[in-house]
Amino acid sequence: MNRFIGLIIIMMSVAAAHGQTLELGNEYYNKGEYEKAAEVFDKLSKKKENGRLIHDNYINSLIRLKQFDKAKDFLRQEIKTYPDVVVYEADLAYLIEVSGDQAGADRAYGELIDKASEKDSYVYQLQNFFYKTNKIDLLIDMLLKSRLRSKSDDKHNIHLARAYLFAGKKNMMLEEVFSYGIKHKNSDYVERTIQDNIKEDKEVEMLERLLYTKIQDNPDEIYYNEILIWHFVQQKEFSRAFTQARALDRRLELGGRKVFELAGLAYSNNQFRDASRMYQYVMNEYPSGDFYPYARRWNIQCREQLVKNTFPIEETEILELIDQYKVLIKDLGLTPKTIDALRNMALLYAFYLDDQERAVEVLEMAISEAGSNIKFKDQCKLDLGDIYILKEEPWESTLLYMQVEKSQKEDFLGEMAKLKNAKLHYYTGEFELSKDILNILKKATTREIANDAMQLSLLIQDNLGLDTTDAAISAYAAVDLLLFQNRNEEALLKLDSLFEVYKAHSLADEILWLRANTNFKLDRVDAAISDLNVLLANYKYDILADDALYKLAKIYDEKLGDNTKSMALYRQILTDFPGSIFGADSRKRFRELRGDFVY
Repeated sequence: MNRFIGLIIIMMSVAAAHGQTLELGNEYYNKGEYEKAAEVFDKLSKKKENGRLIHDNYINSLIRLKQFDKAKDFLRQEIKTYPDVVVYEADLAYLIEVSGDQAGADRAYGELIDKASEKDSYVYQLQNFFYKTNKIDLLIDMLLKSRLRSKSDDKHNIHLARAYLFAGKKNMMLEEVFSYGIKHKNSDYVERTIQDNIKEDKEVEMLERLLYTKIQDNPDEIYYNEILIWHFVQQKEFSRAFTQARALDRRLELGGRKVFELAGLAYSNNQFRDASRMYQYVMNEYPSGDFYPYARRWNIQCREQLVKNTFPIEETEILELIDQYKVLIKDLGLTPKTIDALRNMALLYAFYLDDQERAVEVLEMAISEAGSNIKFKDQCKLDLGDIYILKEEPWESTLLYMQVEKSQKEDFLGEMAKLKNAKLHYYTGEFELSKDILNILKKATTREIANDAMQLSLLIQDNLGLDTTDAAISAYAAVDLLLFQNRNEEALLKLDSLFEVYKAHSLADEILWLRANTNFKLDRVDAAISDLNVLLANYKYDILADDALYKLAKIYDEKLGDNTKSMALYRQILTDFPGSIFGADSRKRFRELRGDFVY
């Protein structure tokens, strides 16, 4: 027993000494003392089992010392010991190259690629070597030769796509990506690759040309159409997406479903004209289809959005919208597909015709007709709460909001009710109470709610307590309430006086922003432009700078028709604010004005 224990102790001592020797060699190597490191590794190399442990650092030490023959001898021994570790053969080819024998290295690489192409495990071993030594062309040659030998046209798609990306050949990368996507019916990988790697205008144009070519060459393959539609949606080019969706709809006899879904995306991205065209298509092509009632109602809503965002708003246009909703209900009846029309009518009465009594009457009718649709009823209650703010009855509003919050605890409507209550407390100067609610909503499940909560919370936090009376934020909130109530002229007068008093205050850019938008609503375009220019000149480092620049571009574009000026402003957004949320819209509109698209 004692002899056995002694043997174990001896073995442990030998292992410890071996470990210390290896550690010493690595320490010399890391310090750049290659001669000392090579001397230690040379002793360790006498035992074959040490080869893998010292391989990289020993070879690199010998290369640094230009002891190429010694390195070759070591590598040949390693190759003999481990014939299936093909990376060692790659190391030998690289050693031949760095020793100055390029012709010999080329032969070695050629033989290596030929050998690797016969066995997938060799291909996978060598990929990292080629990336590490920046020999991407050799990697591509190997993958293509392996594909050719396998007689499989789509073998190594993902690996080739990555290699082509590193080689800067993005057109070839896309070819491989599409081939993989079609074979595996995988859109997620294709879409992620495009999003991550196709960003410059020239790359986007190349992608589009390639997809159009694929569609023409493969008319029966709808995959390319679907990817092109997805791409256009990412670029917010909904008119071009509509062209492709319409073609798919007819070819596959989808009954308008694809176009209807795309119209919803266009609407949610505020592209109301494009959405209207799509809804109109569904109505014209499928008057007896399941989507017709929805398309008809949403088409009126598109027109409503256009009317409400074209200033000054004409009362006759509002009355015409209400008539259209009435005709819709008369023609199709009050059904789950049309009942939303009552909500729309009520809000038009309340916010644009100043007829709150009629609005309440219509909403109460909607609630009574909704049957078991609790969610719709609660949405109407939120609308009623908003209308009571117009009527200056905030207690009625907060009671309605609290009812919905209780009824829809785990739903978007419940969070929306909380947000409306927080805004109501903000309007009435109860800032601490508003902040308490907003702090909860910052973690809301809906990004839109969370962002709105964060924005209002920061506004209050940044401006609360900056003076002894909180006068600035209180006055600003009171103006915000006037604007919510559409009392624009009254709000504008207060904004004028606010800006004079608080030019040096942290609220100055917010005041200018509200004033610019209010002037624009009242069709005082020159005054709006002046406010936006002042904001950009004096507050260009504040968070509203890109909002102001985009608003200015839209005014010159849509209101004044000055293409040259608006193009310059859209380009400025892309250069000065590359991460702006207005980037995609600005790029799209800039390209439209430049004449890139023919619809």
